[in-house]
Amino acid sequence: MTKTESSEGAMAEYVTAVIGGQLFGLPISRVQDVFMPERLTRVPLASSEIAGVLNLRGRIVTVVDMRARLGLPKADDGKLPMAVGVDQRGESYGLLIDQIGEVLRLPDDSREDNPVNLDPRMAKLAGGVHRLDGQLMVVLDVDRVLELVPDAKAA
Repeated sequence: MTKTESSEGAMAEYVTAVIGGQLFGLPISRVQDVFMPERLTRVPLASSEIAGVLNLRGRIVTVVDMRARLGLPKADDGKLPMAVGVDQRGESYGLLIDQIGEVLRLPDDSREDNPVNLDPRMAKLAGGVHRLDGQLMVVLDVDRVLELVPDAKAA
């Protein structure tokens, strides 16, 4: 069997992003666009993980602060954040990131389970990792990232 025979499904493409110095990969199939969030409107009583909402080409987009989602401090480098647009069940979301990277094409079988020593806040949003040259790329599970409503534990 040759590599080209199994190219469908054997490779995964990720849009890479840096959040708090850590490299993350978002499955390219989930990424709609990349944009600079402008005119963000705060949402009263929303959790700290919701940076606000904005109008992006006529759609209302909920913007999620990925630093807050990962329990990281706010960026203090003065750089404007970027956002990765994702879609879930017809709703548009923007994930606030520090910096967008390149698109990486990686073999599916090089993806590993989350390491036991991965920060627990990161681990609950991660769907595995890829070991790259000198760094670890954490694969973000977009569905878990967007589970913003706390589980109904009181029920």
